[in-house]
Amino acid sequence: MSSQLEVSSVVHALTCEVTPDARKFCPSVSMSQMISSKSLALALSAILALSVLFFQTFRRKGDKRVGGVQGPIRIGIFQSLTGAEASFGQDVMKGVEMAMNEINATGGVLIKGSKENSLRRPLEIVVRDNQSKPGETSAIARELISRYHAVALIGEVSSGRTLEAAPIAQRYHIPLLANSASNDRVTKIGNYVFRVSYRDSQQGEILARYIYLLGKRKAALLVDSSRDNSSTMADSFKRQFTALGGSIVERQSYNAHDKDFQAQVTTIKNSGADCLFLPGVYTECATIMKQARSLGLNLPTFGGDSWDSPVFVNVAGRAAEGAVFTNSFSADDPDPAVQSFVQSYQSKYGRHTKPVALAATGFDALKLMVNAIERAKVDGPDCDLKDSSKLKRFRHAIRDALAETRNYRGVSGRITFNKNGDPAKAMVLLRVHHGRFEFIQKEPPP
Repeated sequence: MSSQLEVSSVVHALTCEVTPDARKFCPSVSMSQMISSKSLALALSAILALSVLFFQTFRRKGDKRVGGVQGPIRIGIFQSLTGAEASFGQDVMKGVEMAMNEINATGGVLIKGSKENSLRRPLEIVVRDNQSKPGETSAIARELISRYHAVALIGEVSSGRTLEAAPIAQRYHIPLLANSASNDRVTKIGNYVFRVSYRDSQQGEILARYIYLLGKRKAALLVDSSRDNSSTMADSFKRQFTALGGSIVERQSYNAHDKDFQAQVTTIKNSGADCLFLPGVYTECATIMKQARSLGLNLPTFGGDSWDSPVFVNVAGRAAEGAVFTNSFSADDPDPAVQSFVQSYQSKYGRHTKPVALAATGFDALKLMVNAIERAKVDGPDCDLKDSSKLKRFRHAIRDALAETRNYRGVSGRITFNKNGDPAKAMVLLRVHHGRFEFIQKEPPP
């Protein structure tokens, strides 16, 4: 942290228990409560060690305009920080933390008004853990809106949990920016809901076009019928591939957590297909590839961003070699903006680590939301989070600014929102090569 910055307040700290097997976050407690200096030091150390920000605010020394009497600009964030998908939320928060530091290092959020009313106010975020559980996010969204008076919301990776928050955000007219949720239904909830990432159907369309250009004409599909995103990708792939002149010669299905895919693989092997589209999650897809290889099925194989896990190549081994999948980001992308982000990430988290897509979209989500706040047509004095009528107008102005986003340069790509709140942005194609994900190219939006 720059010597020009000082911690103005850390309104919420964590009482947490860290074990070798798990990190457990407990409810936060107010920093204004009477606690010993030793307990405070331990609590702050735990926060820093876990790289999770809970209600941080920074203020530039000597600049009395920052914050003013009205206090900081507050954004609510919900992620899976514990539970089955804890790694997802923790990766997101690494990007969020980087964005937070950059924003407050410049003095905070610039609220533009008339010349005498323009001022910078510190950015404050309230982060809540939904524990990777269904049903938690709806209550969290209400708390962030009603108790903490957030001006906007950011979340999540899981489409299911984002779909819990989206109707609430729409009902209360507060902008929600999904950092990675890709289910097509997310932005259909209403005009206050946007996303940084692409739709599942876009992945299917991009891959259909790419595969057709490779000269493939007879595709087989193996679809996880228990997951909406898999079916959506398969359906959009079929529409685009057949529209281009290709044909679907076989479509087989399975359910999440299945272990035996030999019957489906055998049917596909006998179908005459020249490629395989496998729009599932890495857990099952890795096993499918191993079984396909053992049965002599060696088709070029393609999938979506749910393959993005080191576990995928660890389990599939050589059977995954050459497989291609879509993603929103690659740390190996030569784009200067990407490489600048990678360098900053490695400076903070270690030179041998590379940011994953979730960190990049988390970074973009917070930076873009602040960019929209700064473009919102509202005077500084009207940004009063304690005045319900002013807060309502402020939220609406932020929503309008988000909707007007054109060619915003994020590290995961340039973002222009369409009328549904979906971004027109390029996707990244990655290939499994010698056990790692190799950058191939960017594909323009369909």
